[in-house]
Amino acid sequence: MRDLRKTTIWLGLLGSVSLFSLSAMAENGTDLSPDAPAPIVAAVPAEPSFDDAAIPVTEPAPVTFETVETKPEPVIDVPMPDPAPVTALMQQDVLRMAVEGLLADDATTRQMRLGKKERESLTAYYAQAEKPLAWVHDGAWTPAAQAVAARLKDADEDGLVSADYPLPDFRLRKDASPTQWAEADLKLSASVIRYARDARGGRIEPSRLSALATPKLELPEAGEVLAKVSIAKDAGAALATYNPPHEGYRALKERLAKLRANHPSQPSVRLPKGPTLRVGMKDPRVPLIRARFNLTKDSNETVYDERVASAVAAFQKEKGLPTNGVLNAQTVAALSGPSVAAREAELIANMERWRWLPQDLGSRHIMVNVPEFRLQFLDNGRTVHQTRVIVGKEQSQTPIFSESMKYLVVNPSWTIPPSIMKKEILPGLAQDPYYAARKGYKVIRRGNNISVQQPPGERNALGYVKFMFPNNHAVYLHDTPNRNLFSAARRAFSHGCVRVDKPFELADEIFAKDGKWTGEKLRGLVGKGERYVNLSQPLPVHLTYFTLAVDEKGELKSFNDLYGLDRKVRAALNLAD
Repeated sequence: MRDLRKTTIWLGLLGSVSLFSLSAMAENGTDLSPDAPAPIVAAVPAEPSFDDAAIPVTEPAPVTFETVETKPEPVIDVPMPDPAPVTALMQQDVLRMAVEGLLADDATTRQMRLGKKERESLTAYYAQAEKPLAWVHDGAWTPAAQAVAARLKDADEDGLVSADYPLPDFRLRKDASPTQWAEADLKLSASVIRYARDARGGRIEPSRLSALATPKLELPEAGEVLAKVSIAKDAGAALATYNPPHEGYRALKERLAKLRANHPSQPSVRLPKGPTLRVGMKDPRVPLIRARFNLTKDSNETVYDERVASAVAAFQKEKGLPTNGVLNAQTVAALSGPSVAAREAELIANMERWRWLPQDLGSRHIMVNVPEFRLQFLDNGRTVHQTRVIVGKEQSQTPIFSESMKYLVVNPSWTIPPSIMKKEILPGLAQDPYYAARKGYKVIRRGNNISVQQPPGERNALGYVKFMFPNNHAVYLHDTPNRNLFSAARRAFSHGCVRVDKPFELADEIFAKDGKWTGEKLRGLVGKGERYVNLSQPLPVHLTYFTLAVDEKGELKSFNDLYGLDRKVRAALNLAD
């Protein structure tokens, strides 16, 4: 009965008290639960009493009571808030705080190999992201996380090193601490960012290898990488797009895969010279041959048997040699050629230099491969013009970079560059004041400064036309009066600029989409004074350095390492020599 009375009193009070009043009561410490003691209600003072003698007493009139049927007030059931969303929000806050703390910790970021810029970018990304973690949701790795992990494991396919991209523990349990999940998420983010930057050429700084290798690397920003990859439908494919998309790169990648498939663990062996070997003969070189072809059984056996001869015959067929299984001097020379490791290293080094190029080469562009002494004009991936070129000598190398051609100059004058002035002109003038005049040059004095210029004409070092793509190296493509040099196989004769064979044919292709100019019209300007001709659209020009290239027939071509740059790239990447 007492509990029923308490409940009745509380229901009566709740019927006339607003939610705001309840809030106020709660704030004042009032216990509003049904089990709380009934509130004390102050008694209403009685009306003042009067002396019975002073006031006559009359009989009260009879009072009648009318029974009125009443309905009980409805009880409103106010549900308590669900604690689950509140708990989820608290968990997210805890995760954000864990991420923030780890990124602020120098030891953690050093372990993850995050530079200052990556650290700042990651901090900004996680701070403004909708979710506290990039790769984890509800205590489980997202499909995107699984996909990028698979790509990172296969980084070797693109000539990268999978060990450079450590993965977190994907067996982490749902009940792991927020710090553990935050650290695992950041670890994966750090590897994804590093892969993306390495894929765009971030492993080495080209200008440290050579002052003349100055490509503009397009290294992606950390937050941009995570924003793109973490929400991609196929995150692994999205991450792979940071590798060069160019056909030349893909062709070398295919060659790398083929080399590894055919020679998965082939050792490097140098065979000394010796007599021709046939089946049944004994020779101390036979164990080396067995090792070369992974014939491990009886590896110390010195007999040149059928198994060894068959392996040699297969090698001869692969190299295009007479397939007879006889170990002759020609076969020994081929076997002692570059090892599989060295061939793999050269492929990877050339793939690395593709990363120095812009991802978008331009639908129409010019590409000069310096070691090949060749220029190609490409239109939507198709070579529409190619010609021989002369490049810089080893002492005056042609630089490696990309820029856009803006204009041509017909009948150019030639202002002799400082390097030639220092090495040739000034010493000549010191010995003979008429040295420049004898060569047809004009000396221009401005105060204490001297410049020397060769006027336009058929003897001009630039020929009849030069193609200008302004750059910090002051180099360009140009004609030459010494066209006989194009017949040489090794055409490294210039002071750094690129001399072009048949330059007016190249001009035809440059203006093919313009319609205003042709090579023939430009040739008609020869001898009529220096004339500038602007391009309607800038044309990308890429001066490149590839010692390996797959040609239009699918054959792998090799070129001499003219400036030793390939060797420097291999050394920088710790590849086999």
